[in-house]
Parts: sequence; structure tokens; C-alpha cells
Amino acid sequence: MAITSANQLELLQTAEAVAREKMIDPGLVVEAMEESLARAAKSRYGAEMDIRVHIDRKTGRATFTRVRTVVEEEELENYQAEFTVEQAKQYLDDPKVGDTFVEEVPPVEMGRIAAQSAKQVILQKVREAERDRQFEEFKDRAGTIINGQVKREEYGNVIVDVGAGEAILRRNEKIGRESYRPNDRIRVYIKDVRREQRGPQIFLSRTAPEFMAELFKMEVPEIYDGIIEIKAVARDPGSRAKIAVISYDNSIDPVGACVGMRGSRVQAVVNELQGEKIDIIPWNEDQPTFLVNALQPAEVSKVVLDEEAGKIEVVVPEEQLSLAIGRRGQNVRLASQLTGLDIDIMTEEQESARRQAEFELRTKLFVDNLDLDEFFAQLLVSEGFSNLEEVAYVEIDELLVIDGVDEDTANELQARARDVLEAQNKAALENARSMGVEDSLVEFEGLTPQMIEALAKDDVKTLEDFATCADWELAGGWTSVDGERVKDDGVLEPFDVSLEEAQDLIMTARVMLGWVDPADLEADAAEDAADVEETEEAEV
Repeated sequence: MAITSANQLELLQTAEAVAREKMIDPGLVVEAMEESLARAAKSRYGAEMDIRVHIDRKTGRATFTRVRTVVEEEELENYQAEFTVEQAKQYLDDPKVGDTFVEEVPPVEMGRIAAQSAKQVILQKVREAERDRQFEEFKDRAGTIINGQVKREEYGNVIVDVGAGEAILRRNEKIGRESYRPNDRIRVYIKDVRREQRGPQIFLSRTAPEFMAELFKMEVPEIYDGIIEIKAVARDPGSRAKIAVISYDNSIDPVGACVGMRGSRVQAVVNELQGEKIDIIPWNEDQPTFLVNALQPAEVSKVVLDEEAGKIEVVVPEEQLSLAIGRRGQNVRLASQLTGLDIDIMTEEQESARRQAEFELRTKLFVDNLDLDEFFAQLLVSEGFSNLEEVAYVEIDELLVIDGVDEDTANELQARARDVLEAQNKAALENARSMGVEDSLVEFEGLTPQMIEALAKDDVKTLEDFATCADWELAGGWTSVDGERVKDDGVLEPFDVSLEEAQDLIMTARVMLGWVDPADLEADAAEDAADVEETEEAEV
């Protein structure tokens, strides 16, 4: 076909119709037409030529032009689209490198193949524009709830019509054994929106904890208004869930507001989640108190928190153990997810047995090393002494409060404890040297002989070896593997070396070796202090 006056306006009308149908900018369709016409012209005049087409947005007239660019003589490669300064003088006045010469060429007749090619270009451009529009529409809606219509189910995955495109609800994002038929209405959470080669991919979920939080936001006006905040959500989709809430208005009960009159608000969420039972728990900044709330309906006798390890021990009465753990460990697992702590539950009898075992172990330590009778050793343990260092270096007044201990006895106890520690230190140091530990590590301040011995057993024998260690390798830590918290044992963990202490020791070693400039550390410390100060001011 030729671009004649008869069909010039038809181009614009076609562009507008396509744009209206696909809900995209008409200008994008016209640009696609220009590109397709230019491609057809190149097939007629020669692929080497730089042929460009411009369609007037008002009249629809298509103008075909050939563009040639002025280049250096040694850079001349394409004789159809480039020419030298000398060659350009016959077309341009005072030509310079980079100048262009544009001349209009006759419109081309588009044969069947060229027309088909032009159609493909237009369709491709329209498809790309449609995908871009779809991505732009949904990228900012990630993290929100949307209503859709089921189109079909493929291998357990549900394809959902969300208005401006399709989204996918994967089988592992469905609640329990949910099944859908075509045209069913479905409420879903937009979990992620990604731009991929085949177009934007919208991933939906009904099992995400955020889905429950968004449902409560829809049902509870106080949450939407920010008076009540959802601090944490833990779910076993389709079975049970726990949600922690806090109220910033003392006159409003966060739990009662979420439950609603006669349970109307929470019941609406339960119905949407296929009968999932929901425990609504008041949030508390104090982690032990929050954990006691999270383990409801079980009653807790005692809580022991190890903040550094992120672990917590919970003691419950014997009759409450099964309730605290829950069916297949569900209750304690959800409480652990909610609090972010590793929870160890034991009965009062188990805790008593453990404490008794610790008492006997410490008693034996004092009996064997300080040459005491069992009764006297038990007195020390009862007063809170747990190791020889505490006895050797504690203020003497703390020993004098023990019944039957006078000043002479206290001095004798400390002398015996120090003699044992010195002997142990000497033996540990000799053992470490026999394993090849160098003086650079022995003389490093902050490490005891027992620590040096432990490092030597882990093949850390020089100050350089020590400086290359990571803090968690020394102090230990916790990592997540497949959603489970796994303990990493540290070489110096038995000596109660914290992560911060390990960091300081390693950095001191690196400074001594010249690996780190102390000035850089001071600058970093000053910057951190400034950040903390800015944060505190912002909070105020």
C-alpha cells in the first residue's frame, strides 16, 4: 500500500483506536507506525541507508527522509549513511564532523511482506507499551489487597484476572486445600511485582502474614487511622495465627477493638481465611512479658531471657506443657515467630532438675579444687558463686556474709582459688605453646591462657591468625537455615566473650598489625555517634 492522501488520516484514526482499546498513549502507536514504515522503506531503498519517517500528528501525512552524517575520513564505514567533510561540501555550507544532511525521499509502496512486517512491528510496540503500563500500574500496589476473578487453574496455580492483566496465585500461596473454579471472585494480597522478559509478573498470596494484617486494617478503622498498630503477625495458614497489637490511645483497648462487638470484626477476617483461628495479643516492649502473652492460652510460671543468643527459656506447670507447646508444636512455633526468639519450654519439674544438676556441678567444682567439705561448698553455691574466678577476686566483704566465714577463712579461700587458677593458667599456656602458639598471641592483651589454649586447638596460633577471625567465630551466634535458627558455636564462647568484645579484640589486633588506621576508626566512631544523635533528635 502507498501512504497517499486518501489514507493519511486513517493512520491517526487507527492509532487512536488501538490506543483506546489497549489503554495506552496514542503517541506510542504513531511512533510504532513510524518505525514500521521506516523499516519498509529500508527494504526498498537499502538496509544501509538511514531512512526515517515522521507522521504529522494533525494531518497524518507521512514524510520519508534520508539522513547522512558527516564523519572523519578514517572513520567512514557506511557510505550510504555517512560521508566525509569534502563529500558534504556539495550539500552543506561549511560542513563539520557531526553535521547531518536530511533530504526527503519518495514514499514507498508497501508490498504484502512489508505490510506484514510493519504490522508485526506495530503489534510488538503496542505489546511493550501495554506491559509497561501494566507494570507501572501494579508496582506501587505491591503490599495491598486486590479483588480479582479466577480465569483458570494450571497445575495447582491459579491464574487471576486483576483487571489490567493476569496475576498468578501459586499453589504454595493458597490456604490449605483451597480450590477455585473459573469466574470465582477472590481476594488476594499482591506479594510481588516483577518486570520480566515475558512481561510484568504479578505474584499473589493468601498465606502471607501481611495479608492478615491488611484484612484487619480493612475491618478495624482504628488500625487504618493509626491509633492501633499491628506490630507482628505469625501464621500457620488455614489453621491458626497470632497477631500482636498496640494502642497509642490509652482509652482504646487494642484487643477489644480488633475483636469487635460480639467478635464481628475478627470473625470477618476468620471467614476470609477459611476459618483460621486467630489469637489477638497485646504487644509489650518487655520481651518476657510479651512472650507470656504470646503463649496464651497456656499459663507461664517463669521466663529466663538470653538476649545475646536470642533464646528464651519458659517454665510452665506440668499440666500446662501440652497446651503451651500446642498440637504438633503449633503454639510455641507461632509464639517463636511472633517474638523472633528461640523458645525452650520445660516443666517446673524439669527446671528444678536442671537447677539441681547445676548446683551439684558447682558444688563438686569447689570441693575438688578448694579442698572443701560438701556443706561448705554448698554454702558458696547458695550465695551465688559459680566459678573459681569469682571466689579468687571478689571483694572479701562478699565472702564474710557467709555463715561461719571470718576474715582468715575468707583469705584462705581466696589464696587457694588463686593458686588453682595460676596452676591452670600455667598448664594451659604450656599446652598452647606445645601446639605452636607464638609469643605475639600469648602477649596480646585481653586473652587468658585458657582462651589462648582454645584458640590453639582451633588452629589460631599467631596474632595474624587471630586478626583474620570473624567476630561470630569467636563469640558464636545464630543463623537461619531453611527458616530454622541454627547455633554457631564460637571458640571463645565458653569464656562468655560477647560479640562486641570479640569485635574490639579483633580490631585491636588489626591495628597492632598495621592493617587498620586508628584515625579511620575514630572517624567511623564519630560518624556513628553523629548518626545516633540525629536519630535521637528526630525521635524527640
